[in-house]
Amino acid sequence: MRVLIAGLAVLLLSCPASAAAPQTHRIVIDKMKFGPVPASLRAGDRIAWVNRDLFRHTATSAAAGFDVDLPSGSTKMTIVKRGGTFAVACRYHPGMKAILKVRAK
Repeated sequence: MRVLIAGLAVLLLSCPASAAAPQTHRIVIDKMKFGPVPASLRAGDRIAWVNRDLFRHTATSAAAGFDVDLPSGSTKMTIVKRGGTFAVACRYHPGMKAILKVRAK
């Protein structure tokens, strides 16, 4: 029995700590601009893009691999797949920009 307990203890201590569960963050678009970008973004997290503006927008980042079309009043989700710093823009309104800083898992 002691050997079994010792073996389990070694196995548990040698396993890496599990990664934090993915979080969902909101970025609100209003008055022709992206709202504050969460500072705690991690690879695997979800972003809920919320368009509270009167106009259709996108949240587009070729480097991060997403292009979210957001009609007025809509909310759509995307998953940040990897760490890095990614520029985000609206395809319809090039002056609308944001930067996502995503930590690796």
